[in-house]
Amino acid sequence: MKTCYYKTLGVERSATADEIKKSYRKLAMKYHPDRNPDDKEAEDNFKIAAEAYEVLGDSEKRKVYDQYGFEGLQNTGYSGPGDYNDIFSHFGDIFGDLFGMGGGGGQRRQGPSQGADLRYDLQISFMEAVHGVEKELEITKRDTCWTCEGSGLRPGHEPQTCSTCQGRGQVIQSQGFFRLSTTCPHCHGQGQIVTDPCTDCGGAGLVRKTKKVSLKIPAGVDTGSRMRLQNEGEGGRKGGPAGDLYVIIHVEAHEFFSRHGNDILCRIQLPMVQAALGCKLDIPTIHDTTKLKIPAGTQSGDSFRIDNEGVPSLRTRERGDMIVEVSVQTPEKLNKRQKELLKEFGEIEAKNRDSKDEDGFFKKLFQKSA
Repeated sequence: MKTCYYKTLGVERSATADEIKKSYRKLAMKYHPDRNPDDKEAEDNFKIAAEAYEVLGDSEKRKVYDQYGFEGLQNTGYSGPGDYNDIFSHFGDIFGDLFGMGGGGGQRRQGPSQGADLRYDLQISFMEAVHGVEKELEITKRDTCWTCEGSGLRPGHEPQTCSTCQGRGQVIQSQGFFRLSTTCPHCHGQGQIVTDPCTDCGGAGLVRKTKKVSLKIPAGVDTGSRMRLQNEGEGGRKGGPAGDLYVIIHVEAHEFFSRHGNDILCRIQLPMVQAALGCKLDIPTIHDTTKLKIPAGTQSGDSFRIDNEGVPSLRTRERGDMIVEVSVQTPEKLNKRQKELLKEFGEIEAKNRDSKDEDGFFKKLFQKSA
């Protein structure tokens, strides 16, 4: 059973929009996932608070909720924020006001900013790519400083308006008849100067941290596959959300198998006698082993397709096929008896060829050259 949204945010039903926003901000900061890594309870509380603010922070949804409750919201099609992207969509509005970064008076002060996306190149084995695997990654990144909550300010202090640009973040230079507006070199476009920086991050709003994250790699990935881990990039500033981590997959080559799309390719060497007489072989596959029937008279370069012994598709999960190419192996070292048998075999072959060619290709060829 859901808890009343007003109770979730700790406000009265008569609370103003500013009171609701302020209460949500406190809860969001308290239960933020970056501030509470691997804490399932904090993550759940963060989502519950976000859902409450999604409704009470919207005048129309709040009106429906006040009159009809949860059921009324469901009838309108609302089912709560789906993921962190939805949850963080409120942050620009909330943190911008609270950190004093609004755009009033023509000032160009920057509000909450999302952290930068990061890239991680991961090498996995051929079989790990085929069957899927779970990997633990250790990444070092700049994360939000929770001492100053990403503001860069020592707790209890406020930034000062930049005296160079008067808080605009831009300076205007005159060149003849032209006026050129450029980023303020003193505050770097912030419009404010941090005179009392946070002792933990030195005013940057970010601190370097090493973190372990778990990545589930699905079966069927290949070199160049890209996986996205939301909110595992660089930390945000001034209350903004973290960026994303993009993992680029690199697959090692296999000594026996190769891959073409979702099909698996391999080459086997087949003794001459087995190729001539035909046989049944146990062929290793990426999943197990399977029987392959080699017909009599098989030649080098002949290939055989085994259905559903390839790689599963990332989209449909249907497997590709396995293609086995044959290379006929000529014996190199023969004993006396083997040589005798092969000579006898050769003589029989020659007689058969001559009898078939009495009026055949070679006779016609010699007649033309005479």
